[in-house]
Amino acid sequence: MDRADFPRLAVLSSVARLRSFRAAARELGLSPSAVSHSVAKLEERLGVRLVARTTRAVSTTPEGERLLARIEPAFLEIDQAITETGLAAPVALGPLRIAAPMSAVHLVLMPQMAGFVAAHPGVVPEIVGDDGLSDLVAEGLDVTVRLGESLDADMIAVPASAPLTLAAVASPAYLARHGTPASPEDLSRHRAVHRRFPDGGLYRWEFSRAGRAVTVLPPAALVVNGDEMALAAAEDGIGIAMVLAPRAAPRLEEGRLVRVMEDWCPPFPGFHLAYPTRRQMRPALRAFVDHFRFR
Repeated sequence: MDRADFPRLAVLSSVARLRSFRAAARELGLSPSAVSHSVAKLEERLGVRLVARTTRAVSTTPEGERLLARIEPAFLEIDQAITETGLAAPVALGPLRIAAPMSAVHLVLMPQMAGFVAAHPGVVPEIVGDDGLSDLVAEGLDVTVRLGESLDADMIAVPASAPLTLAAVASPAYLARHGTPASPEDLSRHRAVHRRFPDGGLYRWEFSRAGRAVTVLPPAALVVNGDEMALAAAEDGIGIAMVLAPRAAPRLEEGRLVRVMEDWCPPFPGFHLAYPTRRQMRPALRAFVDHFRFR
């Protein structure tokens, strides 16, 4: 076999594992076109299609699966040999794409990002603020930040924050005019600043106390798509807003907002770093997970 096929086999392995030419290119430090060309040359040499490509997905053909089943053990042996002889140099280098809801960008990523960049100057993080549930493979991402309730079963999840609580907040002036709600049922007589998700749905407010869970959608005064807008609207007396408690903390401490029904807002699992199961993590991703892991 031509020795030039060995690196092509490594490229094929990455494409098959990540199910994406773009993701494999980032992992290997190559351009997507170089990855595609490498796989195409290997297919040409072997005279068989190894990867099935569509506009939406990448998958290995049966022939590709059989080939990978034979070569993966060899790759594992090579990895182990390099590690045992001290030849591996796990330097964190290259781009790293991270998707996170804006609340996690403000609460988790940005407070620690300067320290990460200083410690790993060879890594170039790219933060994609996304309040939807990003598709790691389809969108060429390395890692996402998600709430514990939104994790997929096939992802590795690492805590990135302490447990969180929601906070129903309003301005003192609003409460002076409309009264203070004591239970979720009271919200039917109030005005709410609602949050719309990227998929078009409105967030339905969730409360729980003494084992009783209640979900309500109070009458709307305003609809927004971000925490900062919701907090500003609540401060201006437009209505009650429901946000993550840490996002409201500065305004609560300064008395610009007041928290209501706090006993109906128990803690829940906080933010997690989520990434696909991989045989071998890129050093850049490993460094990121180690730095942002909640301890």
